[in-house]
Order: sequence, then structure tokens, then C-alpha cells
Amino acid sequence: MKKLLIYTVAILSTLCSSIIQTEAQESSNSGVRRREAKTQETSGGSNVTGRMKSFLGTEDTSLSEGDVQWLRVIYREIDLNKDENAALYFPEDVVDGQENLIRIIIRLLANNEIPAYEYLDGKEIFTDQYRIDLKQNLERFNIYITEAKGSTEKNRKYEIQENDVPANQVLVYYVIERWAFDNRQNRMKTYVEAICPVLVEDEYGGEPQKFPLFWVKYNDLRPHLAQQEIFISDDNNLPTCTYDDFFTMNMYQGDIIKTRNLKNKSMAQLYQDPDDLKRAQDSIQARLDSFENKLWVPNREEIIAAREAREAAASGDTTLVADTKSVKEKKTRTTSRSAKKSTKVKEKKPKASSSSSSSSATRSVRRKK
Repeated sequence: MKKLLIYTVAILSTLCSSIIQTEAQESSNSGVRRREAKTQETSGGSNVTGRMKSFLGTEDTSLSEGDVQWLRVIYREIDLNKDENAALYFPEDVVDGQENLIRIIIRLLANNEIPAYEYLDGKEIFTDQYRIDLKQNLERFNIYITEAKGSTEKNRKYEIQENDVPANQVLVYYVIERWAFDNRQNRMKTYVEAICPVLVEDEYGGEPQKFPLFWVKYNDLRPHLAQQEIFISDDNNLPTCTYDDFFTMNMYQGDIIKTRNLKNKSMAQLYQDPDDLKRAQDSIQARLDSFENKLWVPNREEIIAAREAREAAASGDTTLVADTKSVKEKKTRTTSRSAKKSTKVKEKKPKASSSSSSSSATRSVRRKK
């Protein structure tokens, strides 16, 4: 009788412990689900999750200070009237959920998902001190915006109608590029640091006036741009890449309007003549493209090609000028923006073989059966 009682107590204790473990596991799983749901809600109504923000929104496009051997900060103007940049303008209106770049930026700012910073004309500082008030900033440019329901003082949200978004007036973007040489990987890296939409207004047939709106850090935009697919060619209307691919792969085309300098002057201020300005822009771009190749010690083929080019130039024979870049192109170390040129290279005729016994063919010593 005692054995039966002990056995019954043991079974009951085992069942109780299993029930407690099951309830604890279900409560922990429900807690994880609640945290995931909360993370999904904080991402705003898009498909961007908290994990995507932490992965794409970090400084993975930049480099640490210890790895940077050389750095150049470039300001570019991206004109949407150029065919290479038209993907940022299309579509002007929302079509089947497809939005152009300015609509995405305005929507994220209105939902208080990303911050915007004041345009300081070359003195950009991306800190909370220079963070703008969206409503005041847009009203300066006659963009109507109202405060949304549920908006609080700490978390302000706004509503803006689709017709009030200046999608047909933002025809220019300013971007800040960082050209950095990675000392660890021994190669040049180029990435976008910030984007500034620019309103363009015609002054009754005169010179169009440009009004920069604000700066947005690219790392804040990147998780959302990676979700929007675009097509970049008139010959293929199928979306082949995303906005993030468009910027990270430097598929846009833009003129250099400023480089970070000690005087903090733009290219137009330094070079007032249009021809001088164009030559200066081309010179800066050429130095950026050829910077990486100049770091390497030339090999034997490059030295020979350079010597032949000097000899041909001294003799005045332009048809035999050997371009040293054509030899460097055989290497795998090429920059993403390097311009490849094909030129004729002087070909050496093979020396005639001598009739000496050392170069003549020898008979086989095997016996013939």
C-alpha cells in the first residue's frame, strides 16, 4: 500500500513539473511575439523591420578611422533632367504603390521615422542641435502640412496630401560623397553620406532658382530605399534594382559643385569662368579615378609601355604612342569610375631564328623497327 502511494505521488509531481515548464515556455514565446509585434509597429506601416533597420541603418557603408588612409569629401549636383538620373523622378504620382524619391523622404519625415537637418551651405552638421522642425521648414516653401491625430510633443507626426508633395518641382538633389582609401583592403571605397532635395522654380524665363530643403542622412534612408524597386532604362521597364542599389553602386551622374576645402568655397566661387569650372571639375574627377592606380608600383610591362610612349612622342610618331593605361587594365585592380582608353601599341617583330646547331631541330634517337 505504501509503495502504491509513493508511486502515485511521483507521477503527480512529474505531471505538475511538465505543466509548469509548458506554461513558462508559452509565456516566453508570447513575450517574444509581443516584442516582435512591437518592433514591427515602430517601423511605421512599411515592410521595414527592426532587424533590417539595425542591419542597413548602421554605419556599414563607412569606414573606421583606423582603416582610412586617405579621404576626400565631394559635393555633387544630380540633375533629374538627365537620362541617367530620371529613375529618381519617376513616377511623378503614386502608381501601384511606386513612389519617387521625394515622396518617400516626405512620407518618412511626416511619420517621424527619420530626422532631417538644416541646410547650412557647406557647413553641414548632423546633430540634434541642427535638426529642423518639419512643419516650419516646409511652410517656408509653401508646402501645406497639418499635424496628424495622435501626435504628441515628443513624437510629432504630420499629414500631407499627395497633391501637396512638390514631386514635379524637386528636379535636383545634392549629395555628399566620401571617397576613402581602405588601408585594410587596399582599395578605394565611395559611399553617399547625405542627400538634399532641391526645389527648382523658373523665374519667368530667366535663370531657374534653386532652393535646398534639408539634409537627410543616407544611413537613415537606406533601410527604406532598399524596399523600393525601380527600373533605370527605357528599353527595359522591368524593375531591376532598388533605390539603395542606385546610390551604393554610384549609378547616378552628377557634376562636382564643391569639395571640402579650408576656405569653404564652392567650385563656382573658385572658378567663375564656365570653361575654367569645367576643366577643374574634370581634373578633380580624373584625380579621384586614378588615385588608386598611382599607389601601386608599376610592373615590367607598364615600364616598357611608358618608355615606348616617351620614345614615340620624342620621334613625333603619334600612331605608335603606347598608352600605359591599356597595360594597367590587364590588372584586376580597377576603380569603378575609371575611363578605359584603347590605343595602338607598338608591336615588336620577332627576331629571325639563326641557323646555328643550337637552335636547329634534333633527330630522334629511337630506332625504327
